[in-house]
Amino acid sequence: MGGGYPGTMSLETLTDLCTPWCVHVAVTLRVAEHIDAGAGRVEDLATVARCDVHALRALMGQLVSKGVFEEPRPGCYALNQASRELMTPGARLGLDLEGVGGRMAHAWATMLTFVRTGRTAYRDVFGGDFWDDLEANPALGRGFDELMGMVGHGAPDPRIELSGGWDSVRTVVDVGGGNGLMLAALLQARPELQGILVDLPRTAGRAAETFREYGVSDRARAIGQSFFDPLPPGFDLYLLKKVLSNWPDAEAGMVLRRCAEAARPHGRVVVIGGVGPDGAPVRMAIDILLTGGRERSIAEFRELADRAGLEVIAVGRQAAGRYVVECRPAL
Repeated sequence: MGGGYPGTMSLETLTDLCTPWCVHVAVTLRVAEHIDAGAGRVEDLATVARCDVHALRALMGQLVSKGVFEEPRPGCYALNQASRELMTPGARLGLDLEGVGGRMAHAWATMLTFVRTGRTAYRDVFGGDFWDDLEANPALGRGFDELMGMVGHGAPDPRIELSGGWDSVRTVVDVGGGNGLMLAALLQARPELQGILVDLPRTAGRAAETFREYGVSDRARAIGQSFFDPLPPGFDLYLLKKVLSNWPDAEAGMVLRRCAEAARPHGRVVVIGGVGPDGAPVRMAIDILLTGGRERSIAEFRELADRAGLEVIAVGRQAAGRYVVECRPAL
């Protein structure tokens, strides 16, 4: 194939499926860890990884050609900077084909159906919707929580700028807050706050450990329930961080409606993630293939919020780099 046009990658590079799958397989087999432990010869590596030696040699040859491993002597492999990254916890979670990384990798094969229909085809491959799959497979669910938490994304940034400041905020509900990292960081940064996390029971059950680690157990608790059900009412702020982009319009609108009901009359709803400026580029992402959700422009979000009984009162990119939308229940 050709070498591409100036300023672009070649079609061959753009359509290379071999290398990504080789990386996934290498991580699944813990190839880097075995080499690090001394199994550098392909025969030894095949033995400890329980692989066919000839197939493994082909896999390693592809990765060496792309600069992922070194081959100082024929059939003998060594680590370099790229292959050492394969041993990080985030890479193990995100690339291991036998865990949540496998779900993400195989979901890309559903893109044709998604583009044709606008609906996720996750069920066609795995037998159930993504969230049901996580609930039915505890190990998979734990892996996803870790990938979305400290291991995959690092410590959350609790800096959120509110119109009028935080002086009037004493209580927070983190809606769909996962294992509690964001809420814990908020409470740690603001000792005056009390908080509740709402998520499915499996995930909410892990939040207690997070609250203990952050030293905020006396000011935080978790409720195991769907956020499509009524939320704890009367709190000052309802936070939706990276929630709405995981749902189509009908479900996203229901989440906003539940927030509006609970926030009345004086609470606020803050949305982080899933909403961007009008005219911002939209790109394919694994999230929407897994869940059927979507990124929304601020104009699209305003329509959704209006139908849910919310009024947008502030919007923009903040000092921490996040695009944040602030709402209040419509009068």
